[in-house]
Amino acid sequence: MGLVHGPGHPLVLLAKWYETLCGRLSHLNLCVTNAMREDLAENWGIKAVTVYDKPASFFKETPLDLQHQLFMKLSRTYSAFRACSEPSDSGMERSAFTERDAQSGTVTCLPGRPALLVSSTSWTEDEDFSILLAALEKFEQLIDDGESLPPLVCVITGKGPLKEYYSRLICQKHFQHIQVCTPWLEAEDYPLLLGSADLGVCLHRSSSGLDLPMKVVDMFGCCLPVCAVNFQCLHELVKHEENGLVFEDSEELAAQLQMLFSKFPDPAGKLNQFCKNLRESEQLRWDESWKRTVLPLITDT
Repeated sequence: MGLVHGPGHPLVLLAKWYETLCGRLSHLNLCVTNAMREDLAENWGIKAVTVYDKPASFFKETPLDLQHQLFMKLSRTYSAFRACSEPSDSGMERSAFTERDAQSGTVTCLPGRPALLVSSTSWTEDEDFSILLAALEKFEQLIDDGESLPPLVCVITGKGPLKEYYSRLICQKHFQHIQVCTPWLEAEDYPLLLGSADLGVCLHRSSSGLDLPMKVVDMFGCCLPVCAVNFQCLHELVKHEENGLVFEDSEELAAQLQMLFSKFPDPAGKLNQFCKNLRESEQLRWDESWKRTVLPLITDT
């Protein structure tokens, strides 16, 4: 509200007074980061308990056969998911990433397949997608210069007011080694896509600096490493060099893409190490977190 109307607007001042009063009257307050808990204590006189957002149980790695089904479904609408060439064997079904033997039902990854990069957005001003587009331009130039890098399929999901603006910018790029796709996915397909991707990118900057991007929580639920633009409390979620990487600008993001996709797919590479770290972290799911963290607080209140 403050971003839209300004901090001195009567509605903003009324909302602040109301929230301060009611927050102090409550028996229990929950917040989503330690940074928010400290801000509430110091600036509002409100005590709160940190309860981090957790992914729902359906955010998980997608088995290869379901990946193929998703890619074939999306290929009917989006060319980025279509195979570059038809298989010589009529009994094979091929997407840009996978191939299925119709007789045995066996699905395999295509050799030389593109890397799949995913980002999600509400296409608002708190996410600057020009950072990603500039990084993709640098990545394309590296391929042109002979670097050992895969072609990229970059899928940016979501709807919002700036989608048309960025879609026009994307069309002006004329990439040769990168395909950018901006679909609106069905609800059940979004977790499947995250669980099929190789890398997530987050361009969300918290307007308050006190909350964390839910999209990264969901990506981590799918064991999908993330490159995320830095802001005040991001370290509470993204552990640099452990479950992903943090960047400040397009130059740094481009360098990270180059490093992560060098010799792709590399079983010994950093991308696979991040995936392994996420699998081994044994993340709690939302319902488990609620039972362990919140339920005892309510019971004791």
